[in-house]
Amino acid sequence: MSLLPSVAARPKRRGRLAVGVLATALFAQLLGGTSVAAPAPRPLSWQPCASPYGEGAFECATATVPVDWERPRGETLDLALVRHRATDPEHRIGSLLINPGGPGGSGVEFAFGAPHSFSPELLERFDIVGPDPRGIGLSNPVTCDEELIAAQESLLYPDSGSSFAALRRTNGALGDDCRARTGSLVGHMDSTSVAHDLDAIRAGLGEERISYYGVSYGTALGQRYAELYPRHVRAMTLDSVIDHSLDAWTLQKTRAVAMEETFGQFADWCARTTSCALHGRDVRALFDSLYRRAAAGELGDGGDYVFTDEHLQDLSLKFLYTTADWFRFAEFLADLDTPDPAEARPSLRQRAEAAPYAYVPVLCQDFDLHVPSYATLAGYQRRLARIAPVTRFSTLAWGDLTGCQGWPAPVTNPQHATAVDGTPPILVTNSRYDVATPHAWGAGAARQIGREAVFLTYDGVGHGDYWASPCARDAIDTYLISLETPRDGTHCPAVWPTGASARSQQSPGDDLVNPPAALPSTGARD
Repeated sequence: MSLLPSVAARPKRRGRLAVGVLATALFAQLLGGTSVAAPAPRPLSWQPCASPYGEGAFECATATVPVDWERPRGETLDLALVRHRATDPEHRIGSLLINPGGPGGSGVEFAFGAPHSFSPELLERFDIVGPDPRGIGLSNPVTCDEELIAAQESLLYPDSGSSFAALRRTNGALGDDCRARTGSLVGHMDSTSVAHDLDAIRAGLGEERISYYGVSYGTALGQRYAELYPRHVRAMTLDSVIDHSLDAWTLQKTRAVAMEETFGQFADWCARTTSCALHGRDVRALFDSLYRRAAAGELGDGGDYVFTDEHLQDLSLKFLYTTADWFRFAEFLADLDTPDPAEARPSLRQRAEAAPYAYVPVLCQDFDLHVPSYATLAGYQRRLARIAPVTRFSTLAWGDLTGCQGWPAPVTNPQHATAVDGTPPILVTNSRYDVATPHAWGAGAARQIGREAVFLTYDGVGHGDYWASPCARDAIDTYLISLETPRDGTHCPAVWPTGASARSQQSPGDDLVNPPAALPSTGARD
């Protein structure tokens, strides 16, 4: 459930996140791998380290935690952390722990990007602390065979019983390979384990209570932490929220509705925006036409390259994550509709993917998504097409579903209604139109949390309200600093893109999907 419309928003994760030469070298000294000694609570030992973004003063440390929290004196691993110290130490409130989602996003990178990502007011009052969760980034990253990953990716859209069986076999083989390469950690990637890790970090920081900001899948971690450690919470913001109570079908349905509604907002924006490349056209009808042509194999470069309906769905999903690239999205669809295929192919360039392969191990231990047969999948497809007649379904939700079929690890943190008792007020925010975490998810999670929850809606489009809405950002800042919440049920007004078209602003060679590097990328599907 990724925060930004990057190609790193699929379950196809390869490689490791770069965190800067100096920081990497320091962590290489700090990280000791695994051991058999029990992790004794001890203060974290911080050392100066450099940000790859070249701004801000940072410190790096490691925290030792058990691989299996049910065996606290067994094998351990070291978690990498980065801290940006409060710029006004005399008025420092404490530590703000952050998580960018994913699952698979690097908290280390998120913290390194803090001077670009968070307001000066937050930077003044908090130490911003970003851990790389277990199995991610510099915290013993999950590694798997590249060919098996590619094979799994090629099977995420089965069209028969035999291809569904092949998907299950390949998922099983991939999971076994990940475990062989990474170790027993692969079986302990669930959000319950990460919540225990978070509390160990709290203890290492010497804080009785922490403040927490989690976005996207980081909200699943926040909810679990609030369930397990309610009295260790000073303040908590859950931005663009996971509803951990939903079954496999409801996850599909709600994301399909969100995709359809968000595309409808894009189409309506084009209709009233004269600088949109599709202004004056029926954008819904155009998308439907492009989808049918792509499904028939009629789009591509006229040679070996074929632009499929899956490509169209996946790229559209990325463009709809925020409104930042809507001018480019319109031009992309216009180019794709051109009779000259040579004009369409350059628009399909994507950023290189770079993230740990942690998405599936986490997701498939947090959600029971098992379906009994291909017939069930085919039934889902027919029902989704009726629910979302223009966009058909969500590739994000579909990849989650199919990526977990046959995954060889138990679901250790299965779906349940979030039960929180004893925390201070928790600020829950969600965009009205969010293709990754639908508004219904945020509203549902707030209802489950109950009297501790205060729910704010951003009435526009976007994933990550802190960056989409100045109103939401101000409310989050005010709450985290002063503990003053907005009124429950508050709405922030939508913000729509204005100005010249992307074509007049884009430099030669720019990618269509190119979010600012300093903002957190979840490094995975969400």
